[in-house]
Amino acid sequence: MADELDEAIRTNAEGPKSASGDAGSMQQHSIPDQIAADRYLESKKAARSKGLGVRLTKVVPPGAA
Repeated sequence: MADELDEAIRTNAEGPKSASGDAGSMQQHSIPDQIAADRYLESKKAARSKGLGVRLTKVVPPGAA
């Protein structure tokens, strides 16, 4: 269900905002709207991924026992 919603959002963001008939008038979504949709989809993908996105490592200087 979530994948269907993501695909619907992606399709709507890529498609025209409005269109007219015989005159051929068409208006795209604004750039900020497209960026917001992309950020939303990427944040959902990041939230579903495993891990926290941060890796912790222990640094041991040479010569330390």
